[in-house]
Amino acid sequence: MEPKSVDMDPIPCTSGKGGGGAAGDAEGAGCVMPVRSANPVRARSLIRDNLEKQAGCLNLIHSRMPNIKVFSGTSHPDLAQRIVDRLGIDLGKVVTKKFSNLETCVEIGESVRGEDVYIVQSGSGEINDNLMELLIMINACKIASASRVTAVIPCFPYARQDKKDKANAQSRAPISAKLVANMLSVAGADHIITMDLHASQIQGFFDIPVDNLYAEPAVLKWIKENIPEWKNSIIVSPDAGGAKRVTSIADRLNVEFALIHKERKKANEVASMVLVGDVKDKIAILVDDMADTCGTIVHAADRLVEAGATKVYAILTHGIFSGPAISRINNACFEAVVVTNTIPQDGHMRDCPKIQCIDVSMMFAEAVRRTHNGESVSYLFSNVPY
Repeated sequence: MEPKSVDMDPIPCTSGKGGGGAAGDAEGAGCVMPVRSANPVRARSLIRDNLEKQAGCLNLIHSRMPNIKVFSGTSHPDLAQRIVDRLGIDLGKVVTKKFSNLETCVEIGESVRGEDVYIVQSGSGEINDNLMELLIMINACKIASASRVTAVIPCFPYARQDKKDKANAQSRAPISAKLVANMLSVAGADHIITMDLHASQIQGFFDIPVDNLYAEPAVLKWIKENIPEWKNSIIVSPDAGGAKRVTSIADRLNVEFALIHKERKKANEVASMVLVGDVKDKIAILVDDMADTCGTIVHAADRLVEAGATKVYAILTHGIFSGPAISRINNACFEAVVVTNTIPQDGHMRDCPKIQCIDVSMMFAEAVRRTHNGESVSYLFSNVPY
């Protein structure tokens, strides 16, 4: 009886360069595997099945790599929805409620294990409740094994309490912005994304990365599109602290700038104002990072009109508008008061027709996308993503 002949068929493995993908990488690039079988066709089938199984395992590993999840707190759900709409994803499921004693309860409604999590919560409305809600959401995601948790805080809470009052050498005032930074870090935040911090040095309060975005590109775009005579304008800071902000905008518009020196008797109350600069027969554009009771910008607008300004606009990043702010704006000489939607503005716009809103959701969405993909966000410091 003659022995049965055995075929030795070289079966080429797919390589990474040849488009074999994960399977090719698993077997090695460009290798040749001899197959011992009496049936070469069946041998090829077995090899193909084996490679497909290995590719399936590699795909399973890739599917476990951190993906992106965006959750919204209760402070600004509209902005969070705009962000995810631009990213082309859905908001994560989360339920927030309060017990009868007003304790905050948060339930994350989906798995975040190994995910890249972004929590959108602005420092507006019931600030203390919203801050506590943010801290609980961060901690809930962190102990649920999220790969990274980023707090997207369009308006940073307690940002104005960033230093001791130098007017009183024995001041016992707290530095609350530093306390908030510590609380966010201890809760488990790995990264912070915010906009127009009251003092950029607040970034130094953190031991984690902080991306402080600027509303300036969106402000420049609004000025050029909505003020026809903007080339005959002058950019004005309502206080000395905003001089750097207005000089940057004035330089990019190639117009002049001025500032108003103010002295306060106490918080939210201005004693006197001195205008430094010539605004006669020009359109004055007041630029500031935030407006609370609006006493400062209303006084500044009156001072500019007295000095000969033809029109007065106010452009603010964070429109808090608490207390008598809305009535003050209604009675003031503004052509328009322009704010961004880092804080919900629908109610304010209903009560005051002078208030207009710039949507900055595209800037936060692009910051989230670039952070998730490990790209630089410095492009957003001088450009508006379309």
